[in-house]
Amino acid sequence: MEKQNNKFFVFTAAVILIVLSFFVLKTLQSILLPFFIAIVITFIFEPLYEWMKRKKVPGWLSITIILLIIIIISNIASVFILTSINTFQTELPRYEAKFNDLYNNFFATLESYGIEVQGIKDSMNMSTLMKDGTVTNIVTSLFSGVAGIFGDFVLILIYVVFLLSEIGSFRRRILVAFNIDRARKIASIIEDVFVDVRKYIIGKTAINFVHSLLVTLVLWIFGIDFYIVWGFMTFLMNFIPNIGSIIATILPFITALLKYDTVFTPIIILILLVVIGNLFGNFLEPKIFGDHLDLSPILILFALIFWGYVWGIMGMILSVPIMSMIKIILMKFETTRPIGILMSYTMVGSKGKQRNEKHGFLDDEEIEVKG
Repeated sequence: MEKQNNKFFVFTAAVILIVLSFFVLKTLQSILLPFFIAIVITFIFEPLYEWMKRKKVPGWLSITIILLIIIIISNIASVFILTSINTFQTELPRYEAKFNDLYNNFFATLESYGIEVQGIKDSMNMSTLMKDGTVTNIVTSLFSGVAGIFGDFVLILIYVVFLLSEIGSFRRRILVAFNIDRARKIASIIEDVFVDVRKYIIGKTAINFVHSLLVTLVLWIFGIDFYIVWGFMTFLMNFIPNIGSIIATILPFITALLKYDTVFTPIIILILLVVIGNLFGNFLEPKIFGDHLDLSPILILFALIFWGYVWGIMGMILSVPIMSMIKIILMKFETTRPIGILMSYTMVGSKGKQRNEKHGFLDDEEIEVKG
């Protein structure tokens, strides 16, 4: 009876904690979202900060240099991105009109061959989708949500200053707060977490950047409009596995269809984008990250829904990095490692078997034998 009561209290406390966390995340979005973005930026620039400190550069000067680099990169990026977005918003209604013409001509051609098209039109419901600039509003709201980051730019920089200042002193405080053996163990765990999380964030950012450059180059060579916008979208959307890469591929392909009178060139562009996407997504990333990106698809889906509802488009972009960071941290502690394994998808084979043996889990074949 006492065990049942304890389980009930634990379950109740967990539900209350989840509801409270959701309320805090939603209510304090204007504070917490810039903070998480600042964490990502801090992990990217922390190696440079530590390198300058090893070269005897004063801490305040190191942080100042990093802030200047961030400001310069952000200003250059904002000039290209915001200008392209404004052009995109201006020109998109013209593309919608051209799309409607192609849409109507397509069904007119089908009707000329005696094919009943009304049922197809009703099921696709494209006229409602395109009416009153619906597509324009959807796409531009996507970019507006991302562009809203620049409104919190000063707050993000303040967070970056405090986070960079805190990293070095936090390690020293651990050594002072605990005895030598315990301090070394805690410091080792924290260092492992920092290294793995930093490897993921820096690696993922670098891969997405190179991927977006190749996509931008391909679109520029073929003369596709808004190639900078599509390259920027590729960079952001690839933080969202599967769904993001599909969106970042389809939209440039549709733009190419509307630009060219034949489908031959757009299909070539689509093939190139798919090949580039598969090269990065199915070859380079697994080679570089291994199990760090091994998240359960259902977990990714719920993470997209949850963080998208809480923080909008930026929440969706940050959802997988946040879940990957949580998984990396959980895997570093013995008591929470099983939760980290449950968050994974393909933790099988020799490495998965070792984990199962370590935690007392049985593979299906072993269960059948022992049964």
